[in-house]
Amino acid sequence: MGNILKNLDWSVLTDILYYVIPALVCITLHELAHGFVAYKLGDNTARRAGRLTLNPLRHIDPVGLLMMVIVHFGWAKPVPVDMRNFKNPKRGMAVTALAGPLANVLISLVSLLLYGFVYVFLYSSAAGGFVLNLIYITAYLSLSLAVFNLIPIPPLDGSKILFSVISDRAYDQLMRYERYGMILLVVIMVTGALTNVLSTVLTFLFDRFFVVAQWANGLTLLFM
Repeated sequence: MGNILKNLDWSVLTDILYYVIPALVCITLHELAHGFVAYKLGDNTARRAGRLTLNPLRHIDPVGLLMMVIVHFGWAKPVPVDMRNFKNPKRGMAVTALAGPLANVLISLVSLLLYGFVYVFLYSSAAGGFVLNLIYITAYLSLSLAVFNLIPIPPLDGSKILFSVISDRAYDQLMRYERYGMILLVVIMVTGALTNVLSTVLTFLFDRFFVVAQWANGLTLLFM
């Protein structure tokens, strides 16, 4: 039995963990940010639904998680929000929607900062390399989640931000088609219609974010 386990190819499982674990972290904090900001703005819907939690199982959309693992762009199960509870409904909805992508940008920057600080201590060992890859992929996936969710297609956050600047009547009409937006998103992801554009934008941003890791690494070496 021991020989069988030693001869098994664990690379497939490792590759899955490399993306599943970071994806769960990014999705959970993204949705928690939505719910928390909505709660602070006066809407208790997410809290009543049990979505103000770090339990990733409460936030996972199976298709969205699969897309993140396979093509590195995806989505989570939207946090329920009742915009009628906001003093300014459209503005409150826009701020709540923006909270998710902003949280992911922050996660990406913090992850890269951590990556830079610990790189010199971990890169030389197999276990350390695994941890470094997890941190790096978390930074990358978190930024990709932010970029993808800013697309103005319901139910993505970008649609709620964009719709906040149009008339109330037009907003209500467009939000009625939110259910069909998910079908459109799946079609876009499966066909790769926006993959090249999204990848170009993500690569451009991530290259600039990575300066944070380089700075942290340089600072660590300076004090060693």
